[in-house]
Amino acid sequence: MRHPLRTGLLGVAVTVLGYALFAAWLGVHAGRHLDARDRATARTTGVVVEDGVGDDEDVRVRWTDGGGHLHVQRFGVYDTGRYGKGEEFGVAYDPAADRPRGFPADPDETAEEDDLVVPVFLGAAVALPLTLVWLWRGLRFRLTARRPGRPMTARVRVGTRRAPWRAPTATWLELSALEGRHWQRVMWHPALHEPPAELPVTVHGAPPGSRRPAVPVLPDGTRLVPLGRLRDRPPAAVLFHDDTTVRADLRDAFVLPPGTAVRPVPPWHAGLRTAAAGAALGTVVGLVMTHATLTGTVAVALSCTALVTSVWTLSAPQP
Repeated sequence: MRHPLRTGLLGVAVTVLGYALFAAWLGVHAGRHLDARDRATARTTGVVVEDGVGDDEDVRVRWTDGGGHLHVQRFGVYDTGRYGKGEEFGVAYDPAADRPRGFPADPDETAEEDDLVVPVFLGAAVALPLTLVWLWRGLRFRLTARRPGRPMTARVRVGTRRAPWRAPTATWLELSALEGRHWQRVMWHPALHEPPAELPVTVHGAPPGSRRPAVPVLPDGTRLVPLGRLRDRPPAAVLFHDDTTVRADLRDAFVLPPGTAVRPVPPWHAGLRTAAAGAALGTVVGLVMTHATLTGTVAVALSCTALVTSVWTLSAPQP
């Protein structure tokens, strides 16, 4: 299972690295924000000139620092009903700064720093289950492979989900036994490249009538990692086709010399495209959601890239 193992390690690495970059980016900016707030020891009173600003109902405040410089600044607050237009608003600032930045003087108004800290915990709530899925998939494979096996005949089938978009292909085994036929989806393995029409396998963990996943073992000892349960009927949402089916592929438009070996496209090519698509989507969403702020846009782009690529690896990509 060398190829599935590499896919699993890639999935875990993408999840952990993506979350680490996401948390580090927000953590650095959160630390800078808290340091700047700690230096804001001077206090003044401003006036709310506009309330209900944006989707978060922020307030815009006019305040004057100790040097007599007038500032008009937008603040994020939790108690939006407390700060109406014309109301006073306490502002804290760094008296030693040439161009001081204001902070809410009320210590309970921590909306801005929470916007930097809370997403780190939300990201962990997503990254942890994605990592646990890989651990569970590997543990289930190990335990199932230890169960008793029985001989079957397998036919390798390639399936594509019936969807309006281009769905990724998946490897299925059509298993034949005395009691009938079964279908088991597995992670692609190099041993399944150009397989014979039928091959004998030993199926572990699949007693008659079982709906649990089954681990097929090829004659050379290769164990295939199952995805999903063993089915008694072909999945209705999957369209099966043989390798000889005509493909709408640009490579089919070229005439190659006899004997030329056509290598399959490495799966990481699709991974790069998936990561690029996730980064582009995250950038657009970040620009819209964070009002084009650099910190928020980069954070959303990092999280979306890691999430989309992690989901791609969980879909068991194949050449």
